[in-house]
Amino acid sequence: MNFKTLLTCGLAFVAFGCSEKQGDDKSISRPATTEADSRDIPVNTSPGQTSNFDPAKQQATAPTGPTTTVSFASYEHDFGTLEAGESVTHMFEFTNTGDEPLLLDKCKGSCGCTVPKCPKEPIAPGEKGLIEVKFNSKGKKNKQTKKVTINANTDPGQTFLTITAFVNPPIEG
Repeated sequence: MNFKTLLTCGLAFVAFGCSEKQGDDKSISRPATTEADSRDIPVNTSPGQTSNFDPAKQQATAPTGPTTTVSFASYEHDFGTLEAGESVTHMFEFTNTGDEPLLLDKCKGSCGCTVPKCPKEPIAPGEKGLIEVKFNSKGKKNKQTKKVTINANTDPGQTFLTITAFVNPPIEG
């Protein structure tokens, strides 16, 4: 059974299998759940509520194959004050601190204005590498905080980098 089928069946059960009819004096017995159980179960939520279920997070924290470790010289960078429309770049330096080659699977910015560029080739144990992050302030103003998510063969499978900047609003007139 694939993940989509399992998720669909689980959601159908939650939506239809647990409803009680009004006026029905039969009680429905449900097994007790622990806090840990509730974090991993899809929840049918009302608007404005959030669910703790995140299948991407589970995949990211369980890399396949041999894992290694990575250490960044800095996990954050502040570009300071920028003028609206200005583009800036920062290079995040990292080191493979583990015993296996580091494979950077995916690098993704939190929005289209933040574009990371990760090395495609494996980084040998003890070797350094660079991740280039470009930020385009066009259409942005005031305090900006953006995240870059790096998926790799590390445990946990995701590393987060943060960039910040204050963007002066464009001068009207």
